Amino acid sequence: MKVAVAGTGYVGLVTGVCLAEVGHDVTCMDIDEYKINMLKKGISPIYEPGLDPFIQQNIQSGRLFFTTDAKEAYRNKEIIIVAVGTPENEDGSANLSYIQKVVKDIVENINGPLILVTKSTVPVGTNDQIQEWITEWNVRQYPIEVVSNPEFLREGSAIHDTFHGDRIVIGANSREASAQVARLYEPFHIPIVQTSIRSAEMIKYAANAFLATKISFINEIANICEKVGANIEDVAYGIGLDQRIGPHFLKAGIGYGGSCFPKDTKALVQIAGNVQHQFELLEAVIKVNNKQQVKLVKKAKQIFGSLNGKKCAILGLSFKPNTDDVREAASIVMAKELVKEGAAVVGYDPIAIDNAKSVLGDSIQYAHSIEEAVQNADIALIATEWEEIKQFPLRKYVELMKTPYVFDGRNCYSLEEIKKYRLKYYSIGRN
Repeated sequence: MKVAVAGTGYVGLVTGVCLAEVGHDVTCMDIDEYKINMLKKGISPIYEPGLDPFIQQNIQSGRLFFTTDAKEAYRNKEIIIVAVGTPENEDGSANLSYIQKVVKDIVENINGPLILVTKSTVPVGTNDQIQEWITEWNVRQYPIEVVSNPEFLREGSAIHDTFHGDRIVIGANSREASAQVARLYEPFHIPIVQTSIRSAEMIKYAANAFLATKISFINEIANICEKVGANIEDVAYGIGLDQRIGPHFLKAGIGYGGSCFPKDTKALVQIAGNVQHQFELLEAVIKVNNKQQVKLVKKAKQIFGSLNGKKCAILGLSFKPNTDDVREAASIVMAKELVKEGAAVVGYDPIAIDNAKSVLGDSIQYAHSIEEAVQNADIALIATEWEEIKQFPLRKYVELMKTPYVFDGRNCYSLEEIKKYRLKYYSIGRN
């Protein structure tokens, strides 16, 4: 099929590249000339393992194109996928201004019938709003069907998720449009769920809200474990064997972050409020997560009394491993708290330092290695479980730090291994 993708962020770029990989003719459109120029050279502007080779081989095969020209992108296309951002407004609701602008550009530049697929995460009812915009702007009266097709990609494993996802959700008012989008995804051989548009919109929010709930739940259990002398890893393993619960998203830590869970949970609370329903459970999930993100700083403050003048090394700045995304990352929250307390903060991350600098600026220092970060430090705080950090020799904390106090927000080290070294070690939900 001839396909266009509007937006070359994590979702749009991975989707477009993978559709080209399975044989479709794909044009990716973005207004950012710098990003498009990089992509034309086969270089991804985002960090996603394995993405660059896919881009390069599909450009060479003649199935993948990049442009900033809306007319070039949208003319002669059967399906156009909208994958632009929906950042949150101050009240937690989703900002749909980028969606609105892209839809207007599409309607003004197409030259025939079209299926417009919304892959951006949007509140329930947004696709109906899109249909109203199309009716208003479609002066040439081309037949345009709107389909909801939410994404379920994880940053850091987005390519794998595209080819090995649990399901593809297609929400449509037209059977023909739904069948056409289903044919688009046939080469992936993934189960397809076909629903109404509003059900598809809700599936995305409900999935992320449920996963966020599991994370906050296990973190609350971990907090209790610390007080009663239980081990959260044993507890999580024990309950995860129950098939009704399952083992996934039961790893205690310092909370969730990234571009999806924080934004989508707040948006769903807002959606519920708009229909006069107080989503008390999800409000509690958000509250728990906010507290969990500063847990290590509070622990350190309890032990040291004051953090003023202490050198604190934050290891890992991205919200999770294998991505350079620092949006809503616990590390950013921790860094700001430590600076407020008067600490001298140095951060290290193998990939995300540039993005962290765009948020934290020169309020902290940045190291080029774990060794440099912990050199003469009073406190080391582990915020991201990068493999490099998990493999860092424990003896080096003892050798390099001024006072070897390690606060592990991701339980990277086994307690048995820790006992071999003379360092003070504090983790989540464990002695």
